[in-house]
Amino acid sequence: MRSREVAKEPVIEKPNSSSARATPPVMDGAAIARALRRIAHEIIERNPDLASVVLAGIPSRGVEIARRISAVIESLGKGPVATGVIDVSMHRDDVGKRAELPRVQASRLPLPLENKTVIIVDDVFFTGRTARAAMDAINSFGRPARIQLAALIDRGHRELPIRVDYVGKNLPTAPGERVRLRLQDVDGEPDAVWLLKEEEL
Repeated sequence: MRSREVAKEPVIEKPNSSSARATPPVMDGAAIARALRRIAHEIIERNPDLASVVLAGIPSRGVEIARRISAVIESLGKGPVATGVIDVSMHRDDVGKRAELPRVQASRLPLPLENKTVIIVDDVFFTGRTARAAMDAINSFGRPARIQLAALIDRGHRELPIRVDYVGKNLPTAPGERVRLRLQDVDGEPDAVWLLKEEEL
């Protein structure tokens, strides 16, 4: 499932919307790569024991972003960083209010989590509710030493007192705007980020 802080992008949007193609992206593939490289450097600086770090991606794009960050860290000669998947579907505070049950994916984390630093990785950080659900899901597997948050985009409009530790780009948005992210390995489209208004969707 997509991590639905929903105003990331509405569920009804078609994958190849002409409006997105006509709107210049706020980040292209090169900018996304630079942002992830910067996040990787910050993770290295703040976590001297990388062997105890786990990058837990929220499906689906958060998983790919976690994989890319891990690859960057390894390319810098710092050794491999463990990655995992943390599904938040049944931990969201709106799960009982949806017309349909969310599609649940298997969470996979390297256990045990004790003495580990788990970095939750998401694509777009918005209200904070997905991150809260991810923390609940992680705690069902164990009690890590600490939990941190990383996101490619922070669009603001927090509803919970949660902040991002590692941000690729702060992108101020209006409530009526949507962030549309595409990653080649997930969506089959070139890496890019667009900021779209409601009428463009």
